Amino acid sequence: MFIERVHSAGLAHISYFIGSGGRAAVIDPRRDCEIYAEIARREGMRITHIFETHRNEDYVIGSRELAASTKAEIYHGAHLPFQYGNPVSGGDAFDLGSLRLGILETSGHTPESISITVADRSSGDDPIAVFTGDALFVGDVGRTDFIPNGAALLYDSIFKTLLPLGDGVISYPAHGAGSVCGIHMSAREVSTLGYERQHNVALQRTDRDNFLAFKNAEHHYRPPYFKRMEQQNLDGPDLLDGLPDPCACTADEFAGRMQHGMFVVDVRGPESFGGAHIPGTLAIPLDYVPAFAGWLLPYDTAIGLVVEHTHEVDAAVRSLIRIGYDTIDAYLAEGMHDWETSGRHFEGTPQVYIGEIKRRLEENEDFVLLDVRSEQEFTPAHLRGAQHIYVGELPERLAELPKDTLITTFCGSGHRAIIAASILRRDGFPRVENCLGSMAACRATDCPLIVLS
Repeated sequence: MFIERVHSAGLAHISYFIGSGGRAAVIDPRRDCEIYAEIARREGMRITHIFETHRNEDYVIGSRELAASTKAEIYHGAHLPFQYGNPVSGGDAFDLGSLRLGILETSGHTPESISITVADRSSGDDPIAVFTGDALFVGDVGRTDFIPNGAALLYDSIFKTLLPLGDGVISYPAHGAGSVCGIHMSAREVSTLGYERQHNVALQRTDRDNFLAFKNAEHHYRPPYFKRMEQQNLDGPDLLDGLPDPCACTADEFAGRMQHGMFVVDVRGPESFGGAHIPGTLAIPLDYVPAFAGWLLPYDTAIGLVVEHTHEVDAAVRSLIRIGYDTIDAYLAEGMHDWETSGRHFEGTPQVYIGEIKRRLEENEDFVLLDVRSEQEFTPAHLRGAQHIYVGELPERLAELPKDTLITTFCGSGHRAIIAASILRRDGFPRVENCLGSMAACRATDCPLIVLS
C-alpha cells in the first residue's frame, strides 16, 4: 500500500495518489497533473482510476487532463449531471492490488459529494482510512452554503456515515488550512475520525439543531469565479495540451501588448510594487494569486506578468491555470528595471509604518483607514475608526470611499492591502498608501485595538 499527498499551495488543495500491486488511483487531481505521472514512474505503478470527491467550486479539476495521458477511468458522485466520467453510488467498490476502495455518499457540501474508504484486504475488510473530500476537514467541516439544506445533509453524512467507521480510521481531507471551503481548519493535513470526534469544533455540536445553527450562522465569501468553476467542472474542463508558455518581452514589446488590451498583474511583493510599478497594473503578490485572481482578473483578456525573478513565471502560470486562466501571454523579461531604463513612466505607492497610523489616530487626523481583511478577522479586533471592506469585494464597493481624502489600506501583514491599494490606484483614487506590516505590526507594538469581548 502506498499513499502520497500532493499539496497545492494557495488554494490549500490536497490531492492523493494511492496504489497497490502496480495499480494506482488519483483522488481530486489538480490540473497541472504531471506530478502524478512522476509518482507513478517512481513507484512503478500504472494509474487506472481517477476519483472526484465532489464538484469543485474553487479550482478546475484535473481529471480529464490526467485521463487523457493515462487512459484511466474517471468516477464521481451520481447526483449531478456531469458530462464526462462515470457515476458511482454508495456501496460501489474498486480493487487496487490488495486495497479495496469503497464509495460512501456524503452530501452536504455539494449534493453528489462522496467519500472513499480504504481497506487493506491482506489484513481485513474493515476500513483503515477514508478520503473525506470537503465533508470533513482537520478541525472543521465543509461549508454548506452552496446547496439548500446543506447543513442538515452534512450532519447526517458525518454523524451517520463517516464517524461510525471507527475512531481509529485515518481521515484524509481535500483541503487544508487557508482554503475558502472552511473556517476553522488546522494546519495539520491528516487526522483520525476519533481525534476529530473529540477536538473538531464542528463535531462538538452533536445535537442536530445545534450543528445546524452553527453551520447556518457561518459567513463565507463567494468569489465570482466560483460559478465558472462549477460549470467547467460539470461540463468537463478544456484540455491544456501543456502549460501556457508566456513570451519573455522587452519593455517596448510589453507596452505594445498592453496597448492591445493585455491585462497586467504584478506578482512582486508589496515593498517592490510600492517602490515602482507600471501605471494601471494590478498588484497580487505571488502567494496570493490563487486566492484573489478569481475575484479580480477578467477571463476574456490576455494576461501579462511582472515578476521579481523569472522562476516566478512558472509558479504564477500554475496558479492561474488551476482556476481557469489559460491565456497568459507575456512577462516583462528584465522586470521593472527594463521598464525604468527604457524611460517609460512608472509610479510608486507610498508605504507607511504602524507608528504613523497610531500617531494619526491619537491626533484625530483626517484619513480613511481601509481594513480589507475578512469579516472573521476584522470583527474580533480592529483599529478605532477603521472602515471595513473585504478586498475581494472592493471593486464593487468603491463608491463607498471618498476620492478627496487620503486612504491607507490595511490587512493582516500588508499583502492584501497592496492589492487593495492597486485597485484604488487603477480606479483613479489619487491619495493611496499601504500600511506595511498592518495588523501583525500593530500587535507587535501594542496598538489600541477595539476587541470583541
